[in-house]
Amino acid sequence: MRLYLTALNPTDSVTNGFLPAARALGCEVTLLTDQPERHPGVEALRTDVRDVRSVIDTIARHHPPEAIFSNSDHIQPETALAADYFGLPRKDWCACLTAKNKALTRDRLAAAGVETVWSVRLAPGDPVPGDLPYPVVVKPREGVASEDVVLAVDGGELARVVEDIRSRRPGATLVAEEYLEGPLHTLETLGDGRALHVLGGFRTTLGPLPHFVEERLDWHPPDPAWQEHVLRALTAIGVGFGACHTEYVLTARGPRIVEVNYRVIGDTCDFLLAEMLGVPLFEWILRVHLGEPAMTPPHAAGHSAAVSLIAGRSGTIQEAPGDVTDTIQGVRLCHRPLRPVGETVELTRTNRDYLGIVRATGPDEQAVNGAIDAFRARSPWVVE
Repeated sequence: MRLYLTALNPTDSVTNGFLPAARALGCEVTLLTDQPERHPGVEALRTDVRDVRSVIDTIARHHPPEAIFSNSDHIQPETALAADYFGLPRKDWCACLTAKNKALTRDRLAAAGVETVWSVRLAPGDPVPGDLPYPVVVKPREGVASEDVVLAVDGGELARVVEDIRSRRPGATLVAEEYLEGPLHTLETLGDGRALHVLGGFRTTLGPLPHFVEERLDWHPPDPAWQEHVLRALTAIGVGFGACHTEYVLTARGPRIVEVNYRVIGDTCDFLLAEMLGVPLFEWILRVHLGEPAMTPPHAAGHSAAVSLIAGRSGTIQEAPGDVTDTIQGVRLCHRPLRPVGETVELTRTNRDYLGIVRATGPDEQAVNGAIDAFRARSPWVVE
């Protein structure tokens, strides 16, 4: 079986998750990427993966495909269109585009009667609106990793934020939308186009406003009412094939969608999800793209958490723990460093400030917290 995997930058999900899973399933893997030199150890063909015509042409002159898959936020529509061209199992490219574009997501959910969240587009050169229902959140329409997501409390602050973001993203369309106040949660799903299974969910702890940096995720299965609302939203968008990671806020008016990421949860929480469920999650996802039905997830017992170790200042990394896998009083703990000793850190107030991530799974929340605290105390990151 020949699996084509489209990718941009190397990620843990692809390198340590999907590539080993594909090999375990007996697939011959060809990686299509614009950066083949950054993906050693796998057949990688240089391809403009943002252009579906290039993806199709590269595959057509190589080997016949049994599956075409991507876990990248940025190239889901192109990958889905390429799979459609070859008649393979695939996501709906319209759903991929709607999910990625935050303005289209708002439009679709409002039109379907699922929810209404106030939102306005700001194309390059558009004037900043004068009369908005403050506070508002400003973000790139197709942004990721909390980059350039900022809360503005009045018109002057909004103007400054928009000018600042446009200085870094001169061609980007921005979105200013209603600030959704309340606890932030996720819903993780896996579907095969017929059945959509809920894998579980996390409660997200954010850093201080006005930025929205994710500091911690704790296992927190969704309340049935929250789950029903999110599933209605996914149906309205057209999401139902493959993995999806949806973020939503529990507001005073009920759940409201923040964004729909039509791929598996990231920042190594996909490995945490697999461990929590006790299943080969990456293989399950690829099996769907190979035409098999989605597996029904088991009930998960215990607790798990992922804590992002975030730089508190700019500087040079002087000390850092390495890759760690340990069991502490019944808690399975892993630490994944994201930066090497000696690297210079420049604070961005986004998820790009992560130094490392600690994942832990154990019998209950107290045990998990104890193991994480013990690890952080004996293995600190030092930035000076």
